Amino acid sequence: MSEPRLDYHALAPKSARALAQLSFVAAGALDKRLKEMVNLRISQINGCAFCIDMHWADLVKRGMDPRHVNALAGWREAPRFFSESERAALNWAEAVNAIPHRTPSDADFEAVRRHFSDADIAELTFSAGAIRAWNILNASFHTPVPETPYVAG
Repeated sequence: MSEPRLDYHALAPKSARALAQLSFVAAGALDKRLKEMVNLRISQINGCAFCIDMHWADLVKRGMDPRHVNALAGWREAPRFFSESERAALNWAEAVNAIPHRTPSDADFEAVRRHFSDADIAELTFSAGAIRAWNILNASFHTPVPETPYVAG
């Protein structure tokens, strides 16, 4: 088990508050469940246990069937659990998260654009960037998973 490296909230409080504010406002017009699905999926990819725990708990609290939450890591293989617009948003978020190893393709963009406005896509992308930043911080500094799920806000 890795020991926590440092408490970035205490050492960089203004930056932590600014990132928290971005996380709160990004994708604010989108469905909260969709935003949390994106947060969880990106956290799964990036291996951030703290964020996985938080966003899994939030989805269950919002009434998402635990079986569907469990299937999120394999959403492409479980299309009946996820709407077409959810799949488009998850695909876009994964493509954005994959930068610099790959960039979102025109096909990725067109797929998300069929379901979301340009403003929604911009907000979704900000939200993906915000959760990726949290993943980087928590994974880098070995933020421990708390005894009970952390509740944001």
